[in-house]
Amino acid sequence: MGIQQIIESLNAELLRTDLPVLSIGDTISVHNKIVEGDKERTQVFTGVLISHAGRGVTEMITVRKLVDEVGVERTFPVCSPRVEKVEVVRRGDSRRAKLYYLRERKGKSRRIRDRRRGLKHVAKA
Repeated sequence: MGIQQIIESLNAELLRTDLPVLSIGDTISVHNKIVEGDKERTQVFTGVLISHAGRGVTEMITVRKLVDEVGVERTFPVCSPRVEKVEVVRRGDSRRAKLYYLRERKGKSRRIRDRRRGLKHVAKA
């Protein structure tokens, strides 16, 4: 067994299995634990998933949202114990792997098309 297989077998027990399928363009809510002094609380960060990098234990996601017309981006390690859960709020339709172009967009051009658009004729299962 090679070194890479040994490292992956050690990291396999640290992987999270409770995460939904995330794709670029989705609007997601990341529930993150915040420690303030001796108190701990959960803070929810809701925004558009613009980047997904790494795999396994080193997997990172970048989420972007607007606060008072100012863009705020946060990068979360997916397998971190600080991340309580990740929820998909809305599925977005994107043809790119990274949505960095949203940083320069203003107004309606900033919106991402819904993946269910045009599927009104499909029966719900």
